[in-house]
Amino acid sequence: MLKRLNEALPGLVLVIIIYGILLQVTGVWLVDDKLRYSTGLWIGIGCALFMAIHMAISIEDAVCIGTEDGARKKTIASAMIRYVVVLAVLVVMCYFNLGMILPAFFGVLGLKFSAYAQPLFDRFHKKDDRPIDEISEKKRR
Repeated sequence: MLKRLNEALPGLVLVIIIYGILLQVTGVWLVDDKLRYSTGLWIGIGCALFMAIHMAISIEDAVCIGTEDGARKKTIASAMIRYVVVLAVLVVMCYFNLGMILPAFFGVLGLKFSAYAQPLFDRFHKKDDRPIDEISEKKRR
């Protein structure tokens, strides 16, 4: 399903989850309050996953709009929605003392890490060098 939105999205989501697991395994040994560390981290990872999926949907919608001005407005509005949602989640998290804010911030940074690590993981993924028309023709059969 994720691949229908964007070709790179499944890899992006996978790297975000791997990043979260690595931070969980290494960071839990460095803090006293392991539960608040873990909840903060996974709230941040959840925000990163939301941002990645929402970004893919927004790009698809902006491309389908057809006009450059409409696409620009859609892209800006979608980015603002993502920032407001993440800010609201972090504020609610702090207000209700649901987790540590620093691990949550590092979890959100999982999206950046994943985007920068994507070329490294693409090397392990077998690419199909055939033209798009040939690939889609084979899938139709």
